[in-house]
Amino acid sequence: MPRLILLNKPYGVLAQFTDGEGRATLGDYVDVPGVYPAGRLDRDSEGLLVLTDDGALQARIADPKYKLAKTYLVQVEGDPDAAVLDRLRRGVTLNDGPTRPAEVERIDPPDLWPRDPPVRFRKTVPDCWLQLTIREGRNRQVRRMTAAVGLPTLRLVRWSVGEWTVAGLQPGAWREG
Repeated sequence: MPRLILLNKPYGVLAQFTDGEGRATLGDYVDVPGVYPAGRLDRDSEGLLVLTDDGALQARIADPKYKLAKTYLVQVEGDPDAAVLDRLRRGVTLNDGPTRPAEVERIDPPDLWPRDPPVRFRKTVPDCWLQLTIREGRNRQVRRMTAAVGLPTLRLVRWSVGEWTVAGLQPGAWREG
């Protein structure tokens, strides 16, 4: 039976098991032999990382051709209007080509764990939270999409991948999926 692990990857942790530079890795949190990340989550992003020992499942999760939904909670700098959100919904053009359309809505600030270090608060610069769902997974895609519409990302939390969610997991904690 394939092994499936849902990890709440903390901010600042590399989504790999080893690092020659002494940085925090998955190996500091998950001591389960033979599992590997299904997809990437950047060091400066947090949230759900799915790990498995099943190569076919890993490919189905990570490969954009399967169009598996990945939902992110994104704190952005700025105060987007409907036209900006519509641009994200239609898809934006990045340096590596156009993205698929995204599902996006403005949300109230979510009740998340504190980030260490915290996002710098600036009184004179507005920010807001978006829930953004994509069905592909290019390198730093969500950050590049929000930047392309004038909304730099301040905090990025992957909340779900397909049916799996990070709900109920504190940073660094994991459960069988």
